[in-house]
Amino acid sequence: MNHSNLLFALLFFLPFSLFAQTSVLEPIDIFDFEYISDPQLSSDGSQVVFVRNFKDIMTDGNRSNLWITDFGGNNMRPLTTGMRSDGSPRWSPNGKQLVYRSNQEGSSQLYLRMLDSGAERRLSNLQKGAGNIQWSPDGKWISFTMKVDATPPSLAKLPKKPKGAKWTSPPKYIDDMKFKADGAGFLTPGFTQIFVISADGGHVRQLTSGDYNHANYSWAPDSESIVFSARRGDNWEYEAKNSDIYELVIASGKLTQLTKRNGPDTNPIISPDGKYIAYTGHDDKLLGYQNNYLYLMNRDGSNSKNISKDLDRSVAGIKWDADGEGIYFQYDDKGDTHIVRTDLSGKRTKIASNIGGLSLGRPYSGGVFAVAKNDNIAFTLGTTEHPADLAVVNADSPPRRLTKVNEDLFSHKKIGQVEEMWVKSSYDQQAIQSWICYPPNFDPTKKYPLILEIHGGPFANYGDRFSAEVQMFAAAGYIVVYSNPRGSSSYGEDFGNLIHHNYPNQDYDDLMSVVDGVIAKGNVDTENLFVTGGSGGGVLTAWIVGKTDRFRAAVVAKPVINWYSFVLHADNPAFFYKYWFPGLPWDHTEHYMKRSPISLVGNVTTPTMLLTGEQDYRTPMSETEQYYTALKLNKVESALVRIQNAGHGIANKPSNLMNKVVYILAWFDKYKK
Repeated sequence: MNHSNLLFALLFFLPFSLFAQTSVLEPIDIFDFEYISDPQLSSDGSQVVFVRNFKDIMTDGNRSNLWITDFGGNNMRPLTTGMRSDGSPRWSPNGKQLVYRSNQEGSSQLYLRMLDSGAERRLSNLQKGAGNIQWSPDGKWISFTMKVDATPPSLAKLPKKPKGAKWTSPPKYIDDMKFKADGAGFLTPGFTQIFVISADGGHVRQLTSGDYNHANYSWAPDSESIVFSARRGDNWEYEAKNSDIYELVIASGKLTQLTKRNGPDTNPIISPDGKYIAYTGHDDKLLGYQNNYLYLMNRDGSNSKNISKDLDRSVAGIKWDADGEGIYFQYDDKGDTHIVRTDLSGKRTKIASNIGGLSLGRPYSGGVFAVAKNDNIAFTLGTTEHPADLAVVNADSPPRRLTKVNEDLFSHKKIGQVEEMWVKSSYDQQAIQSWICYPPNFDPTKKYPLILEIHGGPFANYGDRFSAEVQMFAAAGYIVVYSNPRGSSSYGEDFGNLIHHNYPNQDYDDLMSVVDGVIAKGNVDTENLFVTGGSGGGVLTAWIVGKTDRFRAAVVAKPVINWYSFVLHADNPAFFYKYWFPGLPWDHTEHYMKRSPISLVGNVTTPTMLLTGEQDYRTPMSETEQYYTALKLNKVESALVRIQNAGHGIANKPSNLMNKVVYILAWFDKYKK
């Protein structure tokens, strides 16, 4: 071997970290982020299948493959590969097969994989994508939900066009209350129904029917019936939250309504012995924020009782343990998500925390978990230092992190350190939780510009979770502070409803107190304060610049500017006017306008950029355009950024998450003193 070859060999086998030059995150790195989702345990708890999500820089696509590992983290390997989208893996009851959804042949279809041999075959030829995939307990059937198109309504009979004539497309006649949805656009008529297909493939059978949507369901242990939640009342289009639980006998089609209260009854799951049904819901008081509690009732719907009433938090993700003596669920508390087990009397034991990391762009809640018959648990673990990884926990050992899917990126990219901070609101001394992200290579002897980043919702929460956007801002040299002002979830109903029919208002004082709290630490350049937020955060950003000129520049992302026009133009009108306002806009015009940021536009002097997706049906572009035009008429320095091929979830395309960050930073840099 000559000296040059020897040198090459030595370099090849030395640790990469010796040569890697540590740098900070750049916007293009968004394409390199990965995260874990939807972990599923085999029934004996010995293996975990999970979805590994990544991005395709060449097609600007979100992709995913299935991976498998032993519960201890050994023998980890991919089950599927390639630039495709595989998801929703579900173990057969005997643990020998796996059904999953994939677009490997173009359209999204169901595939069955044999775990011993690796052989697989396509089960379905569906016209639309399947959701909520489950096995029947006896392993004979695979159930799923799917939209069934209805005949479009017609009012007028149009003349037949001559052969060869080129006419424009015929008018679209609409008579539904909800006729558009963010992420889907204008809806085709139809309803979501529950179906089954044999585990051997073949004929698809529709179980539910009627002009109603059916989504949340589960099987009875004997595989002879299902329970589901739906809004099937005569006035269902106008009752956005009033759902009930039903049981459907598969063989006869007999349908029985089990709950009848005014409020949402959702996510029903039958106990392993078939005697009880656990579900979530609440008595509807038409409040903006209402906890979903854990309920238990007899199989026939009798003797319903709230077994989490002493927990002033919202319950989600309920799952029975194997012996039917306890129920697992997750809930958010002070910006963190926990898994607990409760017995049937309501006595709880905490199992794990930091369940999250699924929201790559911003640090929202949203983790998931799975439970095996031996009470082994797999979950998505997310912290401020990384997006969701796979973790496991059981009674014999504490939580263990099994994957580090971003280790290759973070081995040579330094991220900002995050510090928790609590402040007292100047308005009424409410305790407000916040987090500060410092620039990488932070020097405590220096001062840095500050970005206040505000979450949407408004009934949502930020927390101890990774955020690509926050980290990109920090990498650009900013101290970033994000917070949970009044109205945020994970602090109880009273705190959430401080903004009931009162948003935006004193949440402004909360946020200004947060900014003052960061400044008091001594590292903020007070001549360079900036503010941004999206959706509900866009509302508050526009409200802030109408109340103060302390910020050098603002970016108002996908906002509501005029509540009157929003309620009549957004994609869920039956909900917004009823829960966020005292009534219909024409009956409460003064109230609507008083809470609209457009009412303060005459006060604005802060250079303000508007940024919204072209296909946003939640906070429509018309809201953004109203504010932009008002600013221009008022001769405020302003700009309008229309994000192409994006709905309300701008970050659904990797390049659009990158575009959002780059434009926000460019606007702030333009006005930095």
